[in-house]
Amino acid sequence: MNQYIRIEEVILNLNEDENNVLQNKTAKILWIKNDEIIEFNIIKKAIDSRNKNNILFVYIVDVKIENQEMYFEKNKKNEKNIIRHKIRFIEPFIYNINKINSSKLKKRPIVVWTWPSWLFCWLALALAWANPIILERWSRVEERVVQVHNFFTKRELNPNSNVQFGEWWAWTFSDWKLYTLVNDPRSKFIFEEFVKAWAPKEILYSARPHIWTDRLRWVVRNMRKKIIELWWEIRFDTLMTDIIVVDWKIKWVKLQNWDTLETNDLVLWIGHSARDTCEMLYNRWLEIIWKPFAIWVRIEHPRELINKSQFGESCNNIKLPTANYKLVSHHEKNRSVYSFCMCPWWLVVNASSEKWKLTVNGMSEYAQNSINSNSALLVNVMTSDFWSDHPLAWIEFQRFWEEKAFIEWWSNYDAPAQLVWDFLAWVPSKKLWSIETTFKPNLKMTSIDKCLPEFVTSALREAIPLLDRKIKWFAHKDAILIWIEARTSAVVRFVRDKDTCESNIIWVYPSWEWAWYAWWITSSAIDWLIVSESLIKKYS
Repeated sequence: MNQYIRIEEVILNLNEDENNVLQNKTAKILWIKNDEIIEFNIIKKAIDSRNKNNILFVYIVDVKIENQEMYFEKNKKNEKNIIRHKIRFIEPFIYNINKINSSKLKKRPIVVWTWPSWLFCWLALALAWANPIILERWSRVEERVVQVHNFFTKRELNPNSNVQFGEWWAWTFSDWKLYTLVNDPRSKFIFEEFVKAWAPKEILYSARPHIWTDRLRWVVRNMRKKIIELWWEIRFDTLMTDIIVVDWKIKWVKLQNWDTLETNDLVLWIGHSARDTCEMLYNRWLEIIWKPFAIWVRIEHPRELINKSQFGESCNNIKLPTANYKLVSHHEKNRSVYSFCMCPWWLVVNASSEKWKLTVNGMSEYAQNSINSNSALLVNVMTSDFWSDHPLAWIEFQRFWEEKAFIEWWSNYDAPAQLVWDFLAWVPSKKLWSIETTFKPNLKMTSIDKCLPEFVTSALREAIPLLDRKIKWFAHKDAILIWIEARTSAVVRFVRDKDTCESNIIWVYPSWEWAWYAWWITSSAIDWLIVSESLIKKYS
């Protein structure tokens, strides 16, 4: 019987050693001897810090035991524990990929632009023997690292290779969060593939799994190596400039070097910062609808301050990671403000991708040894905030405020910033005080009101004191607000069929954000697999 027994709510305190105690506690919950456990796996590990005086680790584990098919018959007296810990049999998930009928596949599928999750589209199609062509409009990660360094040190922005654009997009210089609320068994397959490529093993069970920026670059290289070994074709520095549609069916893809590729399957993951490609697809009648998005500022606090707020006197315990938080503030008059993309241990960086425009982002590294933690504070943008009802009005809205952040002081890619205390008092900041910044390249101290919409500043002024009640010192007088960040998510949706995943143009498959069927890394990877499964089914 290929089943496991799953046990939830196995709890250890800070003084208990996971290696020595966890399996013993699990055996006691099951009312069995420790040596009856044949196989033991941690499925999830989370921190419960609600009581700062008694911080706990909470586990979900899977075990195999002797004669486990008779377990529930033999342990009827253990009903209280069975209910309390949701003890049950569970079948291990194995992700199977069917092979296509090669005689039906006349032209190779084309996948446009790379991102962490596209790997799973490639992997599924390659394992199904579909042999896709991959088009990446920008550079390999090795080249990007050099070009981003030049940008931070010499202010030389390369519009085609920067923090936003290049192999694996912004995530190569970001905080790579794998946390998702999507409950899909495919995620197990996804995490295992990441670990094979040298992602940290703890992502398999952590409640807040991360692959940090520095570790991610090795994952990128290893996955690319695997792609090449499987004889997949990757074309870097290859921009899709146009598509040719005949009778509402995709026929050709045009490239920037005037080449054309014929195909019957075009999978799109183009990233919400690829504004030129979005405009091209709109002009080719791909069905687009507008959806809400947000703009934000980054807030920086000392790491130790957030740790103490979240973990109390245990904040320096080596078993505890750097503290995280998730906050929201709802208002009757103003819009809601909520934290997003919280980077608990590293940098705020300039993520500009267009000349004379400024946007920022957060990133983290595996060592978790930065002086600061940072998070975005988001404020919703409504259609009424735009200057027209055109589906792509959001592009001009974002560009306007990004350009204003740059040109207001001819910043040369330094980001405008203000201390929280000054912001709340309507006083421009002149210099940093007790808190240093991690921002690269540099900050220009000023007033946030000069280059953000009034509805954003009004909502932030109401929210920050309220958020301080949830996390002590959140409104620290020297905490640093850095802006602007308007790339939270795509703001339009490419509509697709629920069953086939096709857009209104036949054989065109929008995925990830542009289809708004996924957001963030794990859910996006799942969506890629769903699209791939649709293609495989088409040719089976």
